[in-house]
Formats: sequence, structure tokens, C-alpha cells
Amino acid sequence: QVRLEESGGGLVQDGGSLRLSCAASGLTFSTYNMDWFRQAPGKKREFVARITWSGGSTYYADSVKGRFTISRDNAKSTVSLQMSSLKPEDTAVYYCAASRSIVISTKSSDYWGQGTQVTVSS
Repeated sequence: QVRLEESGGGLVQDGGSLRLSCAASGLTFSTYNMDWFRQAPGKKREFVARITWSGGSTYYADSVKGRFTISRDNAKSTVSLQMSSLKPEDTAVYYCAASRSIVISTKSSDYWGQGTQVTVSS
């Protein structure tokens, strides 16, 4: 049984930082690209960041580029998202997802976590 479990969410002030983690089990973690998505109330789930299976490449949404950093540890089957200079518009539920597709899309993700809430107060 595949499980992705996010942690690290919480309430932070405008300009603050948070580090999200996602622990994976039940899959060959090192063969999956890992993504972070987020969904704000009333909005569609949107892509935030991807790290390829080897960790060799990373991709970011323009809205978070330069502020967020994705990383992974294949030995521990974990992926992290370091978020800095947080803004109120970053408020959302953050999900990690595992995908074998080169296409970054909610539809091409194979497995999802349950999500963790991030709230940035102004």
C-alpha cells in the first residue's frame, strides 16, 4: 500500500519560513518524480515544484521561484519543500504527489498525500 504523508504545515507570518516534508512508503521512491501542489479555497489545485527521480532537475512555478526550494533524500524516501519569504497568497493546502510521467499535471500524478495546511497571515 502506497502512502505519502505530509508534515510541517502551520501558521506563519508574512515574510516567514516553513519547511514541509513528505514521507513515502510502499513504492520504489527513487523511481518517481516528486511534486508539490497546492490548493487554496475556491481555487484549482496548482503546481508548485517538482524534483526528478534522481534529484538532478528541479522545476518551479513562477509564483514561487526564488522563494521555495524542493529537495529529496532517496535513502530516506522523503521529499521536502523549503518555503521562504512567504506571502498571504501562499496560503493553501499543500500536497505531495508521486509521478512517473514527464508531464506535470494533477492528472498524471500516480499517488497523492492527504495534504498539510499552510496559512500565512498578513
